[in-house]
Amino acid sequence: MNRVFLSPPHMSGKEQQYIAEVFESNYIAPIGAFINKFEESIESYTRTPYALALSSATAGLHLALRVLGVGRDDYVLASSFTFIGSVSAILYQDAKPIFVDSDESWNISPQLLKKAIKEAPKKPKALIITHLYGQVCKLDEIIAICKEAGIYLIEDAAESLGSAYHGKQSGTFSDMAVYSFNGNKILTTSGGGMLISENKEWIDKAKFLSTQAKEDYLHYEHKEFGYNYRMSNVLAAIGVAQMEVLDERVERRREIFNLYQQYLCEVEEITFMPEIQDSRGNRWLTTLTFKRTNPMKIIEMLEKENIESRPLWKPMHLQPLFKDALVIEDGTSQRLFEQGICLPSGSSMSDDEVKRVSDCIKKYLHDFS
Repeated sequence: MNRVFLSPPHMSGKEQQYIAEVFESNYIAPIGAFINKFEESIESYTRTPYALALSSATAGLHLALRVLGVGRDDYVLASSFTFIGSVSAILYQDAKPIFVDSDESWNISPQLLKKAIKEAPKKPKALIITHLYGQVCKLDEIIAICKEAGIYLIEDAAESLGSAYHGKQSGTFSDMAVYSFNGNKILTTSGGGMLISENKEWIDKAKFLSTQAKEDYLHYEHKEFGYNYRMSNVLAAIGVAQMEVLDERVERRREIFNLYQQYLCEVEEITFMPEIQDSRGNRWLTTLTFKRTNPMKIIEMLEKENIESRPLWKPMHLQPLFKDALVIEDGTSQRLFEQGICLPSGSSMSDDEVKRVSDCIKKYLHDFS
């Protein structure tokens, strides 16, 4: 049987045409017309005035923390149930993370967030929330908490481009936010990210830092250090083509999620990741939990059927790297990690492939029940 991948790239058909234009112009460095076009397409889609194309979403989070003044021994609150790239930038700035557990939404718990702020050794500078697997957090509550505490809010919307809350795009509720265009994301440039904000001064500063912090002289003059974080014009051309089909990709991922629900609805021990009220996720990955079955057994079984699947994220507070970090938790994300699985969800999947995955799961559960 052909291999079914977890979330493979899905090209629109225009990528090679646009890349050819880049090569014809000879602007293959981190400068050129397609970088501008890609940033403008994100600005238009999200209705955010300023966007900055970068080498990764992690680079964007690093720049956001630095621009917002987070430094040595500052505390930064963060979702614990996430990928390492969401929080590693905290360490880049010699700051200290405080991890906050999830609630029934699988995303960060507003109640535990309040507790974390109260119990922090000193006032945290910022909060990084992750919109997990394309589903948005409880933004109304989180925004209110951050405003009351005087804490910057940063959205890690790496997985949630195309998701919305109250009809407004994820990533547009905070001081600064990032999107990811890694190879497995709903929109990919093979690698890359975007930093967005409504604050022009912050984006200008981030752009300055992303291009080695070179002062405005003909020669290379530096008053502070920067980074080589800018996206290339070649990758931006891929991004422009991908943005033209983003809504189609979101619709297909949601269709795939609905198909899984339809095929697995009779399996009582399965629970799918919820979608909170007044939100519309992009369903980047279809994720679910099992009440009794060890998900690693399902993953092993699917691999034998040439089907790729993955465990849910291992919470950051359970990672050896962060064994000494502060954490406010109630066991929710640990339970999800131990019981959950990510199913193949690529927008190029056929209905038959979704059924194939579902039938394998149902057969295994029936045979071993």
